[in-house]
Amino acid sequence: MKFCPNAVALLSVFQDVCPVTKSTCCTALYNSPLSNRLILPDSPLYEAAVNNHFATNAPLYPACLLQPESVEDVSRAVSLLVETDDGSPQCQFAVRSGGHATWAGASGTRDGVTIDLSRMNSTIYNENNSTASIMAGARWGSVYKTLKPYGVAVTGGRDDTLGVGGILMGGGFSFFAARYGLLCDNVENYEVVLANGEIVNANLESSPDLFRALKGGSNNFGIITKIDLRTFKQGDLWGGIIAHDLSTTSQQISALVNFTNNVADDPHASLVSIWQYSSTLGKIAASGMQYTKPVKRPAAYREFLQIPSVANTFRFTDIFDLMKETAPPGGNRIRLLTLTFGNDERVLRKLLDVQDELVEEVKAKVHSKGWDVVSFLQPLPKLIGEFSERNGGNVLPLNRMDKNHLLYLSYISWDDSADDALFRDTGDRLISRVSEYAKSINEDNGFIYMNYADKVQNPLRSYGEENLQHILRVARKYDPTGVFQVQVPGGYKASAA
Repeated sequence: MKFCPNAVALLSVFQDVCPVTKSTCCTALYNSPLSNRLILPDSPLYEAAVNNHFATNAPLYPACLLQPESVEDVSRAVSLLVETDDGSPQCQFAVRSGGHATWAGASGTRDGVTIDLSRMNSTIYNENNSTASIMAGARWGSVYKTLKPYGVAVTGGRDDTLGVGGILMGGGFSFFAARYGLLCDNVENYEVVLANGEIVNANLESSPDLFRALKGGSNNFGIITKIDLRTFKQGDLWGGIIAHDLSTTSQQISALVNFTNNVADDPHASLVSIWQYSSTLGKIAASGMQYTKPVKRPAAYREFLQIPSVANTFRFTDIFDLMKETAPPGGNRIRLLTLTFGNDERVLRKLLDVQDELVEEVKAKVHSKGWDVVSFLQPLPKLIGEFSERNGGNVLPLNRMDKNHLLYLSYISWDDSADDALFRDTGDRLISRVSEYAKSINEDNGFIYMNYADKVQNPLRSYGEENLQHILRVARKYDPTGVFQVQVPGGYKASAA
């Protein structure tokens, strides 16, 4: 392997790479059997391919995009982009599954090569072992649609446009979390392309250390191209959105805390509480309910259903229909941030007070016509961590939780780039003040859920030293030259945690 003479090591085994011109990287792909999978800047397909992201502030303009159609294509591409002894160049590249990460560079690159997995999107149901083989470029909406005729489902994402590959690297929550745990804890096998182009399978029997590290460890090891996910029998669900009277905030807070403390009593009940300010609609308080059996108004939601409401969309329906209703909208400039704190009414009251205060400040300064500041709260009961231990473990710290918590997603959306600094500051202050308050009453957990995190947050460090060291060991073992630490700058790097 050839290195720059004065390269500075990120770690003792991870070195900086010599710069290469962007044309060199794309030329290497163009002169290979992958040329018909390549999209260059002069192609009429380029602009749409680049902007295929959830947030409009996320895209970066690469020198070219590659849309592989098979794991062999991915293997060949990685081999070409990684420097070899014969002098072929090291190239910076990014990997994109669904493009839902909202910060620029998470799944894209400026001037390098973006490997866009969108053509690797098939789902196959394996009746012989009750698993689904799902390509990493599939979207969860298509996965559920494919499995529905068989009367089965998987612990998949809750947004129909969400990509399969990305969510699994952070853990993954679903409507079925209280029944089966995180998405990653239901994976039977990962198909992965390593930095040297080798195609490996990681499971409990083969490469079990990699298997565990992939469950929450971001893109530090290789490119996930396919997963085999356990299925279960599933028919229609009951649920929808209920909009609460704004005068009932205290009741909503109490209901959320009580629900979280009783998740184990009825794990079929899923919930997200929403407090939102919308520039077009004003203040909104709502709850999204998803009951994974066809039971109308189940007892698990009794306290919420007794709160005065203004409207609801409750019905019997399938997963695909229900997930479209609760997912945050894309197509705007978006910033996500996250915290985890104890299931305590005091923290929730503080959060909503701070959100209201900051919204008033934004009103006096904002240029955007359409903007939203939203708090999504979902139960994080301690039983979630127990599933990990039963399924080979992961690198998340949830198995060490000794009490129930709440997982907080701050979602901020706006339409004018002139407000980028304003909303960046708003998000930072919101998270900082809530975190400080939670710490002051010993209710801050410290866990940063990767799939809701911003670039400035450090999910891997929040996993604890033991889990972080496992990630680093596995990264060194399967990627000894540090390709996924240096040449693939997106995601969260173990070497920088």
